[in-house]
Amino acid sequence: MSRKVLITGGTGMIGTRLAEMLIDGGYEVALLSRTPGDNRYFSFRWDPLAGTIDPAAVPYADFIVNLAGSSVSDGKWTAERKQQILSSRVAGTQLLARELRKPGHHVRGFVSASAIGIYGDQGDRLLTAETPPPADDFLATVCRQWEEAAEYVEQDGIRTAILRIGIVLSPEGGALVPLARTVKLMAGAPLGSGKQYMSWIHLDDLCRLFIRAIEDEQWRGVYNAVAPHPVTNKEFTETLAEVLHRPLVLPKVPEFGLKLMMGEMSEIVLASQRVSAEKVLSRGFKFEYSTLKPALESFYGDEQ
Repeated sequence: MSRKVLITGGTGMIGTRLAEMLIDGGYEVALLSRTPGDNRYFSFRWDPLAGTIDPAAVPYADFIVNLAGSSVSDGKWTAERKQQILSSRVAGTQLLARELRKPGHHVRGFVSASAIGIYGDQGDRLLTAETPPPADDFLATVCRQWEEAAEYVEQDGIRTAILRIGIVLSPEGGALVPLARTVKLMAGAPLGSGKQYMSWIHLDDLCRLFIRAIEDEQWRGVYNAVAPHPVTNKEFTETLAEVLHRPLVLPKVPEFGLKLMMGEMSEIVLASQRVSAEKVLSRGFKFEYSTLKPALESFYGDEQ
């Protein structure tokens, strides 16, 4: 049985690792890319904002993994940047939904990314995949529209799973890189109150979750893609300092300072999201890194 996976956003941090792991698992991989010539894998051209896509792309695939979206952590959230963050996710997903309505393809599963930002700031309340999202802040709005676009695919009868991704740990990118850099420079400190919960996941576990959602036909609907043991920002910073063998010398980084530096983007590190992994655990998924220290040691364990 052919196992061809088409990945959007395949050159990003998650897509790059996922493609490697899929190929190791015997899948064939192709990317949907705005710049097809520049990629390691066979690529089809698309331009989500212009609404154009190579007509051969969707018919290639048995499964589609939809990761495309402009990074939320690069640069301040100007009005233009926010528009880009939103439209890069929603337009791409809508374009795929339109293509999947056409006859002549054999796509059996559609796995789309979302983010735990959909929950907004929820303090220490435990959030399940069924928790209704609040309506107000920017990230919650982006995630809601992104998920609604993916739900159109489900309505067309294609099995659809949506993974609400937590803070992805990888030394290649994402939130861990600046946090580790400040701790290495001995300038690490809890951010804001330090009491806010960080729901994290190791990059490899996240990719294994995507592969599981491709392979297991029971997976449909929304899942939280987070490790089972979220930690407070203070615990996260202390564990990172311990793994990097650095003292934490500074007091807390005040919230107003973060807002000054990062603008609205400070939502990512200040919002408290204590997210439950119960649903993926109940589906029999086993995490390789269910607690934070071994996850961080997998990247930084050799550093003295």
